[in-house]
Amino acid sequence: MNKNNFFMITLMATALSVTNSALAQNSVPAKKDAAKTSTADDASHSNPDDFFELLRQDVRSQKKQIIAQNMGLSDAEAEKFWPVYDRYAAELSKIYDTKIALLNDYADNYASMTGEQAENYIRKRAEVEQSIMQLRLKYMPAFRKVLSGRETALFYQLDWRLGLAIDVELV
Repeated sequence: MNKNNFFMITLMATALSVTNSALAQNSVPAKKDAAKTSTADDASHSNPDDFFELLRQDVRSQKKQIIAQNMGLSDAEAEKFWPVYDRYAAELSKIYDTKIALLNDYADNYASMTGEQAENYIRKRAEVEQSIMQLRLKYMPAFRKVLSGRETALFYQLDWRLGLAIDVELV
């Protein structure tokens, strides 16, 4: 991986870190306080969910740029690859939504979590991780239709590494 790609991954990690900080500041007491303010005051502040969605779009865009830089696809290959990738990324994003919700729930309830609740969290987290791997396996034939075996392996290697970088920032 070259220096530019390392920079892009670091930038993605930083964006996710900022997102997590913004979400942490959006606590329940803050929501209650916000409900007490006037609607004019509400209009002057941006919604944290909107901010989070913008950062997620930016991370997806950066991930796509890193993959494009490393795949070295011809125009003809790219024309076939990106539609498959976009479908894959959309499904993966839904799984990450579940993962983020699970992590947030864990963080919110950690102090009062019972042993049974902790085991339930572990099982749900394992299901999310299995869903990610099942999605990768589901899309392997689709990627193989548009890429060589080596290119498919390279794509998945990039996807795994970028996924790990994102996971580091989520916890």
